[in-house]
Amino acid sequence: MAKIVIIGTQWGDEGKGKIVDLLTPYFDNIARYQGGHNAGHTVCVKGTQFILHLIPTGILHPGKKCIIGNGVAVDPQALIKEMDELKREHIDFSRRFFVSDRAHMIMPYHLLADQQAEKKMGQRKIGTTGRGIGPAYIDKMARTGLRMGDLLEPDKLAEQLKVNLTVVGNVRHFAEIYPQYLEYAQKLIPYITDASLLLNQAMDKGESVLFEGAQGTMLDIDHGTYPYVTSSSACAGGACTGLGIGPTRIDGSLGVVKAYTTRVGNGPFPSELHGAEGEALRNKGAEFGATTGRARRCGWFDAVVVRYAVQINDIKSLAVTKLDVLDGYDKIKLCVGYELNGKRIDYFPANIKQVEDCQPIYEEMPGWRCSTKGITDYNRLPEATRFYLKRIGELTGAEISLISTGPERDETIFCSGTLLDGWLNRIVG
Repeated sequence: MAKIVIIGTQWGDEGKGKIVDLLTPYFDNIARYQGGHNAGHTVCVKGTQFILHLIPTGILHPGKKCIIGNGVAVDPQALIKEMDELKREHIDFSRRFFVSDRAHMIMPYHLLADQQAEKKMGQRKIGTTGRGIGPAYIDKMARTGLRMGDLLEPDKLAEQLKVNLTVVGNVRHFAEIYPQYLEYAQKLIPYITDASLLLNQAMDKGESVLFEGAQGTMLDIDHGTYPYVTSSSACAGGACTGLGIGPTRIDGSLGVVKAYTTRVGNGPFPSELHGAEGEALRNKGAEFGATTGRARRCGWFDAVVVRYAVQINDIKSLAVTKLDVLDGYDKIKLCVGYELNGKRIDYFPANIKQVEDCQPIYEEMPGWRCSTKGITDYNRLPEATRFYLKRIGELTGAEISLISTGPERDETIFCSGTLLDGWLNRIVG
């Protein structure tokens, strides 16, 4: 059975939520491997919008097992709140939802540290969501973090919590925080398990797995636009470390790419559109963060960025989202390279100052005046649209296997004869 990783190929917000939701019926298990509730996956089902932050998107499909891996930073309060909201929509969690006992917890002092650090950074602030994700990962690497499994051992939880509060100078808050986390434990203990063992046993039995990432390649802690990145491994390799599985278990990576480019927060963005042009694209695409509501910066499709993501993640197949947002443009531009210090480059620099100095080199293409919204047959797309998609494939070195033409599940084109088509056919037999 197929085991596929879903990867964001830009700066997040590519539409991974819809793609995971769309593919979930083909898979037995959906496993989230990194990030925290700073992520937001939006799914539209028959006019109802679901926004998921921590829980795998597959939870919306009855009978599918959903796992939060050890690579995820979990805020127990946020998780319980999200579960309660879904339960009100009659979503069942029993015997199908699991949280790794090795996943690190976000504590109240992490939120405070996150917000204070952003204020001190001033103009050089990262632009985090302020939800404590980074500080939680700092404690993880410092080997002082508290993990979900610690909720099973109240004495150990109390001991380490006192040490951590002493270090941050807030030991007086122990009497408030400790009982609070014991309450969380009562609600979450039934779901805490060894997620690595669970997944490996499932794969040994021949079950299929869809690995769900948050954020995008350009926000990866190692390979993104450092230091304007997230605090975890958003690339394909993060699926292995974030879930405790071997790399040979994975059959391939499906890259999710928006038909244009967006970014939230600070950091370089070579193809960004400024002023009225950028604002028009933002409003047309409803580009406002699902988690924070922040306006996203918008720009033309950057093939250099996506080509880099294809390389990093060994992506052979792409899912293109929000194609319909480009309806009505007379001309559409593609960033095909950069000019740096008077010379053309076709790669993405590691040095942040060089990225800031890069000027986009554009290729202009004809737009299409008609609507593509809701089209489900590739051959019904306007000729100019098909030419645009073909050019994306040529520039990035990956085939286009799936195209989203609207937010609903059925507003999608599955391209036959592609690698994704082959993976899904293996599952259905």
